[in-house]
Amino acid sequence: MTKEQISPVKDQNYDLIHVLQMSLQHIWKLDTYIADAESRGDTELATWFRKMQENNRKAGEQGKKMLMSRLQEEMS
Repeated sequence: MTKEQISPVKDQNYDLIHVLQMSLQHIWKLDTYIADAESRGDTELATWFRKMQENNRKAGEQGKKMLMSRLQEEMS
């Protein structure tokens, strides 16, 4: 059984910011994986990586909007 990790910062937006950062980082990193797959002629894998990249892009946009809304709410 694994021990559940606890967020190091007790802030309502910490997890959102962390996941948003990871999502945006994955978009960038998947460019490398796409290029690697294409260089090997593996179009199936390259296509799948592109789909994953688009999912991360959508999640990143949703996360940015959510964060902006929450921060604006806190400021008012």
